[in-house]
Amino acid sequence: MSNHTNPLLVVCGPTASGKSALALFLALRYGGEIVNCDSLQIYRGMNVGTAKPSAVERTAVRHHLFDLLEPSQVFNAGQYAAEARRVIAEITARKGLPVVVGGTGFYLRALLDGLAEGPTRDDLLRSGLAQREQRRTGSLHRILRRLDPTTAGRIHRNDVQKTIRALEICLLSRQPASSLFATAATAPLEGYRMLQIGLDPVRAELHERIARRTKAMFEAGLLKEVEELLRSGVPADAKAFESIGYKETLGLLQGRLTGEQAVELTTIATRQYAKRQLTWFRRDPRVRWLSGFGEEKAIEETAEGWVRDWLAAVA
Repeated sequence: MSNHTNPLLVVCGPTASGKSALALFLALRYGGEIVNCDSLQIYRGMNVGTAKPSAVERTAVRHHLFDLLEPSQVFNAGQYAAEARRVIAEITARKGLPVVVGGTGFYLRALLDGLAEGPTRDDLLRSGLAQREQRRTGSLHRILRRLDPTTAGRIHRNDVQKTIRALEICLLSRQPASSLFATAATAPLEGYRMLQIGLDPVRAELHERIARRTKAMFEAGLLKEVEELLRSGVPADAKAFESIGYKETLGLLQGRLTGEQAVELTTIATRQYAKRQLTWFRRDPRVRWLSGFGEEKAIEETAEGWVRDWLAAVA
């Protein structure tokens, strides 16, 4: 196999669409190894709330880039891209098929297309921005909308950490973050021919599944998981705890939310996140879409045919 025809399979789409199931199905049939592209599944101890693959699934085929860090540690898209490229190269050297799966679009873009190196962290600036947000909730996102409406449109108004980073880039680089990333991207991934499969279930059915899965997560011990992470020394203000499900669970533990409210707010936030994921992935013309869930027989059969034909063309 030449250096310019190494296959790389990507399975993407919104949360709860069955990406992991389809990726595992295809990996089992075509000698694949799973490469995680979910920004939360890299953290140890965060299993229930991230719908991390089970131990059985992770022994069926090799899985990579899971449980890399403690939840108190910070990890960014550039670091992910470097680690993922290293793992993909190792899988390729073993004559395996790398199967990248996940819903963190920014990580996937960094892996495939490269990513500009933004300004380094400025702790003094960050502290000042955080203090401003504490005094006037929502003020940072409003400023970002003026300075960089494109980036602001991609960040939820309640995601303070991403908003601070975007403002930090705008202020230190003296240009919108979107302009910086559009004109200063690092080299894209080379030496691979890709097939990107996206899952797009019927919206109402996806919403129903999100509601069921959210309820199941709380019933399966999400509260206990967060309690154990806190006891292990993970601070309540860790960035990982700002994610959907964990933020609401902290609110429940701290008495700010009831159990019913925590489930409801998590469900709503997850639906909104799924919508943003679809918007992100639909911007990529390379994605071939399947209208259904990854576990459906018809979806499996269609995807299997696509991969079979694609591999034959790559060989």
